[in-house]
Amino acid sequence: MAISVAQVKELRQATGAGILDCRKALEANDGDFDKAVDFLREKGLAKAAKRMSREAKDGLVASYIHGGGRIGVLVEVNCETDFVARTEDYQQLVNNIALQIAAMNPRYVKREDVPQSVLEHEKELYRAQALEEGKPERVLDRIVEGRLEKFYKETCLLEQEFIRDDSKSIGDLLQDAIARMGENIVIRRFARFELGEDLKA
Repeated sequence: MAISVAQVKELRQATGAGILDCRKALEANDGDFDKAVDFLREKGLAKAAKRMSREAKDGLVASYIHGGGRIGVLVEVNCETDFVARTEDYQQLVNNIALQIAAMNPRYVKREDVPQSVLEHEKELYRAQALEEGKPERVLDRIVEGRLEKFYKETCLLEQEFIRDDSKSIGDLLQDAIARMGENIVIRRFARFELGEDLKA
């Protein structure tokens, strides 16, 4: 089928992909917009996976203050070049990540950062809860694993749902940015401060 300029333009605005890539995606999917978006996303993620092995030492340290000074965030997000770090797209990404940290209070960047001692403690807790709920012994491991996945989604930044679009995680947001900007991007570390949070009564 013939693909119109308007269709290509709409897809380009939605995905940020190049004109030729948008046309190819629409042609490959008979003009179906949603399938073309998925096609571009898969293609971008494949490219992004290759880029993730490259070293990222440039980037930004950004701050975000929320709630009239009650919550503050510092986050370091690395990319490969100063050129990308200075783009509006990259700065918007870093700002969104800082906003996410302020709103959702993650404890770790990724699941691999969770200490083994914390994981063991959580597993013991979930097992005890399941037994208390009267769950049979044979399904305990499956219940513990399911609750552990929920723990990761709540406490690991990359696995949290993006507060501005819950159809994607922060990990998805990062992958999309890598595909779009053509550089490896890494959330290196963050610190979140909430007024009086560690003070004892």
